[in-house]
Amino acid sequence: MVSAPTPPETQPSTRAAPRLNQDAWLDAAFAAAVEHGFDGVRVLALADALGVTRGSFYWHFKDHAALITALLERWLAREADGNRRLEDTVTEDPVQDLELLLDAALAHGGEDLSNMRFELALRGLGRRDAAVAAMLLQVDQARLALFAKKFARITPDPKAARELATLFYLTIVGSFQALSRPQAAHPTKQYLTDIIGRYLVKPQAR
Repeated sequence: MVSAPTPPETQPSTRAAPRLNQDAWLDAAFAAAVEHGFDGVRVLALADALGVTRGSFYWHFKDHAALITALLERWLAREADGNRRLEDTVTEDPVQDLELLLDAALAHGGEDLSNMRFELALRGLGRRDAAVAAMLLQVDQARLALFAKKFARITPDPKAARELATLFYLTIVGSFQALSRPQAAHPTKQYLTDIIGRYLVKPQAR
């Protein structure tokens, strides 16, 4: 007697997991951090979101800590790459350079807030994780060095360039907080870009 075929909904799925590479898991972890903070980056929840079993996770990562490490390393590499591109972007007009820098910093202040919200979640993690805090300190120092280099084209005073870079960065950090809120509750990206440029960047060129 020929056995009836197993109904499709009860057949084991063996094809989904091999399609997932490490980046698929990292993308899902990134999305979870954006939505729920790092406390929401859980292996079982990620597996459910990806439609696979938890066993698929262990093809790519030893454990949850390895996932978080890989996620932070990928973010840090992309951050460093972005800084290099901004450093290499040099026009004849130093004010324009700073405006381009500001625009890039607030580039995710429109409909796509994912990168901005991820960084805010990461800074929340840094308040209770010393290693993450140390990594973020390096990120902040690299950004400040880049900003100071741009301001040095406007002012010959190194101290003034560093202080202006600090103020510039603080306005960007504040803008992150404002732009990450619901759209109706905060100023637009263009508004923030305009006032930062008007009061902090352009006056330095006079």
